[in-house]
Amino acid sequence: MLTSALFTACLSAEEPPANLMKRIAAVETAAQQAQGNYTYRQSVTVEELDKNGGVAGDYREVRDIIFSPAAERTERFVGTPQMRLKHLKLTDEDFRDIREIQPFLLTTDQAFLYESRFRGEETMDGVDCWVVGIRPRQILDKQRLFDGNIWVDKKDFSVIRSEGQAVPQMMTTKSENLFPHFTTIRRNVDGQHWFPVTTYADDTLYFRTGPQRIRFIIRYSEYKKFGSDSKITFQN
Repeated sequence: MLTSALFTACLSAEEPPANLMKRIAAVETAAQQAQGNYTYRQSVTVEELDKNGGVAGDYREVRDIIFSPAAERTERFVGTPQMRLKHLKLTDEDFRDIREIQPFLLTTDQAFLYESRFRGEETMDGVDCWVVGIRPRQILDKQRLFDGNIWVDKKDFSVIRSEGQAVPQMMTTKSENLFPHFTTIRRNVDGQHWFPVTTYADDTLYFRTGPQRIRFIIRYSEYKKFGSDSKITFQN
């Protein structure tokens, strides 16, 4: 079972500002509301690797998050998903994590679910950041939550990066449902809000039948404000 060591020794730094988590949650809520007015493309590639690091099987999908003619939020596949995994099976939890946990936003309606620990300061991608560790206060039945670190721009409290895991890991006497450690990178899309552009993972899941290395990448591109002709495309 994978474990998280995200609440170990803290980085040294000056004291963070008062009400740091409330400020982060307020900015995250504004980012969520802004993102809700954008269409974009989400491309997912999941690969299982053999003991030599070669690709043994994969899963690929591309879907557009769009608005219907009635201006309702919806999704549609671009082409047909390709399922060629040989040893792994993607579960409902995996697909839920792709949509909710990997592009995680610590909004005001989510913040109360977590406890936080200030871990220090660090320059990340050229941005001076506060580093904050967050983990669930408790996990109720059917909940999927985030356990990890976030990097917060000191200037405006925008989250520019997150690293961690979707939790809980799910193990019973009959089944195992394990989830990899991942990193999500955001970019400033509209001069104010930071949206996810890339999520990647390269981790080994330790099943009872043996270890299985998994690699995945999710790209969020072609952000376009609903009703606008402008398009912003990220390629990493």
